[in-house]
Amino acid sequence: MEAVCNGTAADSSKTFAFLKLPDHHTTQLPNGFNSSDQFNNRKKISIMGSTNNSQPKILTGEAGYVLEDVPHLFDYVPDLPTYTNPLQDNPAYSAVKQYFVNADDTVPQKVVVHASSPRGIHFRRAGPRQRVYFESDDVHACIVTCGGLCPGLNTVIREIVCGLNYMYGVNRVLGIDGGYRGFYSRNTISLTPKAVNDIHKRGGTILGTSRGGHDTKKIVDSIQDRGINQVYIIGGDGTQRGATVIFEEIRRRGLKVAVVGIPKTIDNDIPVIDKSFGFDTAVEEAQRAINAAHVEATSIENGIGLVKLMGRDSGFIAMYATLASRDVDCCLIPESPFYLEGPGGLYEYIEKRLKEQGHMVIVTAEGAGQELLSHRLQPKDQEDASGNKLLKDVGLWISQSIKDHFAKEQKMPINLKYIDPTYMIRAIPSNASDNVYCTLLAQSAVHGAMAGYTGFTVGPVNGRHCYIPFNRIIERQNKVVITDRMWARLLSSTNQPSFLTRDTTEAKKVEEELPTQLLDEKSPNS
Repeated sequence: MEAVCNGTAADSSKTFAFLKLPDHHTTQLPNGFNSSDQFNNRKKISIMGSTNNSQPKILTGEAGYVLEDVPHLFDYVPDLPTYTNPLQDNPAYSAVKQYFVNADDTVPQKVVVHASSPRGIHFRRAGPRQRVYFESDDVHACIVTCGGLCPGLNTVIREIVCGLNYMYGVNRVLGIDGGYRGFYSRNTISLTPKAVNDIHKRGGTILGTSRGGHDTKKIVDSIQDRGINQVYIIGGDGTQRGATVIFEEIRRRGLKVAVVGIPKTIDNDIPVIDKSFGFDTAVEEAQRAINAAHVEATSIENGIGLVKLMGRDSGFIAMYATLASRDVDCCLIPESPFYLEGPGGLYEYIEKRLKEQGHMVIVTAEGAGQELLSHRLQPKDQEDASGNKLLKDVGLWISQSIKDHFAKEQKMPINLKYIDPTYMIRAIPSNASDNVYCTLLAQSAVHGAMAGYTGFTVGPVNGRHCYIPFNRIIERQNKVVITDRMWARLLSSTNQPSFLTRDTTEAKKVEEELPTQLLDEKSPNS
């Protein structure tokens, strides 16, 4: 199956709403759809929740084809003029065989299929369109970064500014200082290609960031008062939820403002997309901490090196850093429960490993083993400004627990070194791989906004960049599937116990299959 497929709409037994659009909007519809009466008699487009603008925009077609489309400005702003895309006169694109993405191009969410499988869910392919909905001189864009730090933030900022300027001739771009609350309580920063020229070499974000501070009315009032008509929001799942609310308020007011999300999370826990930016850099930098732990552990009798890595609810950094390192003997992640005492427990495995090779390296994600920690370490159910549950420090707790156990049992002396590189990892500049990825994300976001798409997040799906509706990004978190082959590969690499009983494994399989079943039930063809 090709990575990019063309959607074909077909008649269906379901109730349909016809999509009526002016002739100059036809390039935005799949397969050259138009709004003529003849078309309406031949083909039908199903739009789920067409009577409610906040519902997903779903187009269905033959063989179980489902396009989860993104909103467009012409959905709620009537009589929008279009303009020739200036890229056709851009010297940088003069050698490109095909300037523009075909209006039919969509990308399948699932590429591994069987002969009888339906074509399934698709997303609109990202890239430049023949017609744009903004004149370059009229564009007044803004960029905001929210949430925690992540390698690559400055690269995304730089490439949005340079992409708008170099590709589309846009000269007015503002940086919102200090996250969401910066819209109404901070000064703005003027962003030009010269001002952002070398910011990709620095960690952090030149715009500043914060958690919380989301006041929808104040934010949209500020956008409207400043005459901003393109909003680029860089942040994780909480930030994208905020972007969703901003988009809905903008649509309610009928403003010609494109709202675009660029997904950011170092934990790689955003669903649908292949990976989030900063993740590759985090895994690479984690190797330094693991290597230090390995050096410490091998330099002393019964040495144990314990490294705590990021991963509040998802253990991707810990898993991939372990697989890349080859020096790790045990990896603990939030998705895989473990226990300390008794046969098959962590203490028994540590003792066995020390007897076999005289040293050991343990990697734990910050969210692992939270259910085991004493409630005395920290009050329950505390949250940060973004609504994230505050975690207890599993690294300190588990290192002390290991020391106490071996001191109590008096079986062997141990020497444990604990390393926590969390803030060192997320504060560094992005590596080469992430720099390239951030460039693609930023340019895809710019193309989408100029083409009039709004209320979407950009990201790669099966290697092709897509425009993904906000609701798909915020509906759940991406997590390591411990009944999948990747986790089995890690267990084979480290030779650690899985800490799972057969009953727990079966329960996990049911839990991980449930979201897929629910998605199937929501499908228009189910």
